[in-house]
Amino acid sequence: MAAHGSLAAALQAAAADYGLSLLLEITPSDPLRHATIASVVPHRDSAYVSAWHHERAWTIWGSSNRKLMICGSTKDLRELPDVIRGWVEGASLEEIGQAATFDLLTGRLEVPDNNLTDVIESEWQYLLKEARDRDWPEYQTLIEAAYAEPKLRRLYPFTSHWTLGFSTTPYPFSPEFVGVSSPSGEGGYTIRDRANGIALTQVTTHTEAIAVAVDRISAGLLQQPPEVPAQDS
Repeated sequence: MAAHGSLAAALQAAAADYGLSLLLEITPSDPLRHATIASVVPHRDSAYVSAWHHERAWTIWGSSNRKLMICGSTKDLRELPDVIRGWVEGASLEEIGQAATFDLLTGRLEVPDNNLTDVIESEWQYLLKEARDRDWPEYQTLIEAAYAEPKLRRLYPFTSHWTLGFSTTPYPFSPEFVGVSSPSGEGGYTIRDRANGIALTQVTTHTEAIAVAVDRISAGLLQQPPEVPAQDS
Protein backbone atom coordinates (compact mmCIF):
# COMPACT_ATOMS: atom_id res chain seq x y z
CA MET A 1 0.00 0.00 0.00
CA ALA A 2 2.82 2.36 0.79
CA ALA A 3 4.33 1.64 -2.62
CA HIS A 4 1.05 2.52 -4.35
CA GLY A 5 0.47 5.58 -2.18
CA SER A 6 -3.00 4.60 -0.95
CA LEU A 7 -5.25 1.67 -0.16
CA ALA A 8 -7.47 2.65 -3.10
CA ALA A 9 -4.54 2.48 -5.52
CA ALA A 10 -3.40 -0.86 -4.08
CA LEU A 11 -6.91 -2.30 -4.60
CA GLN A 12 -6.99 -0.97 -8.15
CA ALA A 13 -3.63 -2.62 -8.85
CA ALA A 14 -4.87 -5.92 -7.37
CA ALA A 15 -7.97 -5.70 -9.56
CA ALA A 16 -5.90 -4.99 -12.66
CA ASP A 17 -4.04 -8.26 -12.10
CA TYR A 18 -7.38 -10.01 -12.73
CA GLY A 19 -8.34 -7.82 -15.66
CA LEU A 20 -10.77 -5.74 -13.60
CA SER A 21 -11.13 -1.98 -13.47
CA LEU A 22 -12.32 -0.51 -10.19
CA LEU A 23 -13.20 3.09 -9.41
CA LEU A 24 -12.34 3.82 -5.80
CA GLU A 25 -11.96 7.05 -3.85
CA ILE A 26 -8.96 7.86 -1.66
CA THR A 27 -9.69 8.97 1.90
CA PRO A 28 -7.47 12.08 2.21
CA SER A 29 -7.27 11.93 6.02
CA ASP A 30 -5.92 8.34 6.03
CA PRO A 31 -5.16 7.17 2.47
CA LEU A 32 -3.22 4.05 3.50
CA ARG A 33 -6.01 2.65 5.67
CA HIS A 34 -9.31 3.64 4.05
CA ALA A 35 -10.91 3.55 0.62
CA THR A 36 -14.46 4.37 -0.53
CA ILE A 37 -16.42 2.48 -3.18
CA ALA A 38 -19.33 4.33 -4.80
CA SER A 39 -22.15 2.15 -6.16
CA VAL A 40 -24.11 2.82 -9.32
CA VAL A 41 -27.17 1.14 -7.76
CA PRO A 42 -29.44 3.87 -6.27
CA HIS A 43 -30.48 2.01 -3.10
CA ARG A 44 -26.91 0.95 -2.26
CA ASP A 45 -24.78 3.30 -0.21
CA SER A 46 -21.04 3.64 -0.71
CA ALA A 47 -19.04 0.69 0.57
CA TYR A 48 -15.78 1.00 2.48
CA VAL A 49 -12.55 -0.94 2.91
CA SER A 50 -10.35 -0.39 5.96
CA ALA A 51 -6.93 -1.80 6.84
CA TRP A 52 -6.41 -3.12 10.34
CA HIS A 53 -4.02 -1.41 12.75
CA HIS A 54 -1.96 -4.27 14.18
CA GLU A 55 -2.45 -7.11 11.70
CA ARG A 56 -2.22 -7.51 7.94
CA ALA A 57 -5.96 -7.71 7.24
CA TRP A 58 -8.72 -5.67 5.65
CA THR A 59 -12.45 -5.28 6.35
CA ILE A 60 -15.11 -4.40 3.80
CA TRP A 61 -18.66 -3.34 4.56
CA GLY A 62 -21.54 -2.00 2.52
CA SER A 63 -25.09 -0.86 3.28
CA SER A 64 -28.34 -0.73 1.36
CA ASN A 65 -31.06 1.69 2.46
CA ARG A 66 -28.91 2.26 5.57
CA LYS A 67 -28.88 -1.40 6.61
CA LEU A 68 -25.60 -3.31 6.69
CA MET A 69 -25.68 -5.96 3.96
CA ILE A 70 -22.06 -7.09 3.62
CA CYS A 71 -19.34 -7.13 6.24
CA GLY A 72 -16.28 -9.34 6.33
CA SER A 73 -12.53 -9.43 6.80
CA THR A 74 -9.70 -11.05 4.86
CA LYS A 75 -5.93 -11.29 5.19
CA ASP A 76 -5.50 -11.32 1.42
CA LEU A 77 -6.12 -8.03 -0.38
CA ARG A 78 -6.55 -9.95 -3.64
CA GLU A 79 -9.83 -11.43 -2.35
CA LEU A 80 -11.53 -8.03 -2.37
CA PRO A 81 -11.77 -6.91 -6.05
CA ASP A 82 -14.47 -9.44 -7.04
CA VAL A 83 -16.56 -8.43 -4.02
CA ILE A 84 -16.11 -4.73 -4.78
CA ARG A 85 -17.08 -5.18 -8.42
CA GLY A 86 -20.22 -7.12 -7.49
CA TRP A 87 -21.32 -4.45 -5.03
CA VAL A 88 -20.67 -1.59 -7.46
CA GLU A 89 -22.30 -3.20 -10.48
CA GLY A 90 -25.45 -4.38 -8.70
CA ALA A 91 -24.85 -8.11 -8.40
CA SER A 92 -27.24 -9.84 -6.00
CA LEU A 93 -26.14 -10.48 -2.45
CA GLU A 94 -26.10 -14.21 -3.22
CA GLU A 95 -23.78 -13.62 -6.17
CA ILE A 96 -21.50 -11.38 -4.09
CA GLY A 97 -21.41 -14.00 -1.34
CA GLN A 98 -20.48 -16.69 -3.84
CA ALA A 99 -17.64 -14.52 -5.17
CA ALA A 100 -16.22 -14.03 -1.68
CA THR A 101 -13.84 -16.60 -0.25
CA PHE A 102 -14.46 -15.32 3.30
CA ASP A 103 -17.58 -14.92 5.47
CA LEU A 104 -19.24 -11.79 4.12
CA LEU A 105 -23.05 -11.73 4.15
CA THR A 106 -24.91 -10.46 7.23
CA GLY A 107 -28.00 -12.56 6.55
CA ARG A 108 -30.16 -9.55 5.69
CA LEU A 109 -32.26 -9.58 2.53
CA GLU A 110 -31.81 -6.58 0.27
CA VAL A 111 -35.06 -4.56 -0.01
CA PRO A 112 -34.63 -2.00 -2.82
CA ASP A 113 -38.11 -0.46 -2.42
CA ASN A 114 -37.85 -0.45 1.39
CA ASN A 115 -41.34 -1.92 1.90
CA LEU A 116 -42.00 -2.67 5.54
CA THR A 117 -43.00 -6.33 5.24
CA ASP A 118 -39.72 -7.25 3.54
CA VAL A 119 -37.68 -4.97 5.82
CA ILE A 120 -39.08 -6.83 8.83
CA GLU A 121 -38.28 -10.22 7.28
CA SER A 122 -34.79 -8.99 6.38
CA GLU A 123 -34.10 -8.03 9.99
CA TRP A 124 -35.35 -11.38 11.25
CA GLN A 125 -32.96 -13.15 8.88
CA TYR A 126 -30.10 -11.00 10.19
CA LEU A 127 -30.91 -11.86 13.82
CA LEU A 128 -31.26 -15.57 13.02
CA LYS A 129 -27.83 -15.65 11.37
CA GLU A 130 -26.27 -13.63 14.18
CA ALA A 131 -27.74 -15.99 16.77
CA ARG A 132 -26.52 -19.09 14.94
CA ASP A 133 -23.02 -17.63 14.64
CA ARG A 134 -22.73 -17.07 18.40
CA ASP A 135 -21.80 -19.65 21.00
CA TRP A 136 -24.91 -18.92 23.07
CA PRO A 137 -27.56 -21.68 22.79
CA GLU A 138 -30.12 -19.89 24.99
CA TYR A 139 -29.98 -16.77 22.83
CA GLN A 140 -30.25 -18.76 19.61
CA THR A 141 -33.23 -20.67 20.99
CA LEU A 142 -34.97 -17.43 21.94
CA ILE A 143 -34.53 -15.83 18.52
CA GLU A 144 -35.67 -18.96 16.70
CA ALA A 145 -38.70 -19.39 18.98
CA ALA A 146 -39.69 -15.74 18.55
CA TYR A 147 -39.45 -16.07 14.76
CA ALA A 148 -41.61 -19.20 14.89
CA GLU A 149 -44.42 -17.27 16.61
CA PRO A 150 -46.57 -15.65 13.84
CA LYS A 151 -47.68 -12.68 15.97
CA LEU A 152 -44.09 -11.75 16.83
CA ARG A 153 -42.78 -12.47 13.34
CA ARG A 154 -45.00 -9.66 12.00
CA LEU A 155 -43.16 -7.16 14.21
CA TYR A 156 -39.76 -5.56 13.61
CA PRO A 157 -37.19 -7.29 15.87
CA PHE A 158 -34.19 -5.54 17.39
CA THR A 159 -31.69 -6.16 20.15
CA SER A 160 -30.20 -3.85 22.76
CA HIS A 161 -27.51 -5.27 25.04
CA TRP A 162 -28.59 -8.69 23.72
CA THR A 163 -32.17 -8.16 24.90
CA LEU A 164 -34.74 -8.93 22.19
CA GLY A 165 -37.34 -6.24 21.59
CA PHE A 166 -40.14 -5.69 19.08
CA SER A 167 -41.58 -2.67 17.30
CA THR A 168 -44.14 -1.92 14.61
CA THR A 169 -41.44 -0.06 12.64
CA PRO A 170 -37.67 0.22 12.39
CA TYR A 171 -36.01 2.98 14.40
CA PRO A 172 -37.47 5.11 15.90
CA PHE A 173 -39.05 2.08 17.57
CA SER A 174 -42.73 2.45 18.40
CA PRO A 175 -44.25 1.24 20.55
CA GLU A 176 -42.00 -0.86 22.75
CA PHE A 177 -44.01 -3.27 24.87
CA VAL A 178 -41.62 -6.01 25.99
CA GLY A 179 -37.97 -7.07 26.11
CA VAL A 180 -36.64 -10.59 26.69
CA SER A 181 -33.12 -11.26 27.95
CA SER A 182 -31.55 -14.69 27.59
CA PRO A 183 -29.67 -16.34 30.44
CA SER A 184 -25.94 -16.75 30.16
CA GLY A 185 -25.24 -20.00 31.96
CA GLU A 186 -27.56 -20.59 34.91
CA GLY A 187 -30.75 -18.60 35.38
CA GLY A 188 -33.89 -17.93 33.42
CA TYR A 189 -35.20 -15.61 30.73
CA THR A 190 -35.89 -12.12 32.05
CA ILE A 191 -38.99 -10.27 30.86
CA ARG A 192 -38.71 -6.47 30.76
CA ASP A 193 -41.27 -3.77 30.08
CA ARG A 194 -39.17 -2.75 27.04
CA ALA A 195 -35.75 -3.63 25.61
CA ASN A 196 -33.80 -1.54 28.12
CA GLY A 197 -36.58 -1.38 30.70
CA ILE A 198 -37.07 -2.64 34.20
CA ALA A 199 -37.27 -6.37 34.86
CA LEU A 200 -40.83 -7.57 35.38
CA THR A 201 -40.39 -11.28 35.95
CA GLN A 202 -38.17 -14.25 35.15
CA VAL A 203 -39.23 -17.54 33.58
CA THR A 204 -37.43 -20.82 33.13
CA THR A 205 -37.86 -21.62 29.45
CA HIS A 206 -37.90 -19.81 26.12
CA THR A 207 -41.44 -21.15 25.56
CA GLU A 208 -42.66 -19.31 28.66
CA ALA A 209 -40.76 -16.18 27.63
CA ILE A 210 -42.37 -16.11 24.18
CA ALA A 211 -45.82 -16.70 25.69
CA VAL A 212 -45.37 -13.71 28.00
CA ALA A 213 -44.22 -11.54 25.07
CA VAL A 214 -47.30 -12.50 23.04
CA ASP A 215 -49.58 -11.80 26.02
CA ARG A 216 -48.18 -8.27 26.25
CA ILE A 217 -49.10 -7.40 22.66
CA SER A 218 -51.86 -4.78 22.79
CA ALA A 219 -55.07 -5.31 20.85
CA GLY A 220 -54.29 -2.72 18.15
CA LEU A 221 -50.58 -3.39 17.77
CA LEU A 222 -50.93 -5.98 15.01
CA GLN A 223 -53.21 -3.92 12.81
CA GLN A 224 -51.88 -2.99 9.33
CA PRO A 225 -48.45 -1.50 10.11
CA PRO A 226 -47.39 1.94 8.84
CA GLU A 227 -44.73 2.55 6.23
CA VAL A 228 -41.03 2.51 7.03
CA PRO A 229 -40.18 5.87 8.66
CA ALA A 230 -38.38 8.27 6.36
CA GLN A 231 -34.78 9.01 7.31
CA ASP A 232 -32.84 12.20 6.81
CA SER A 233 -30.17 11.97 4.16
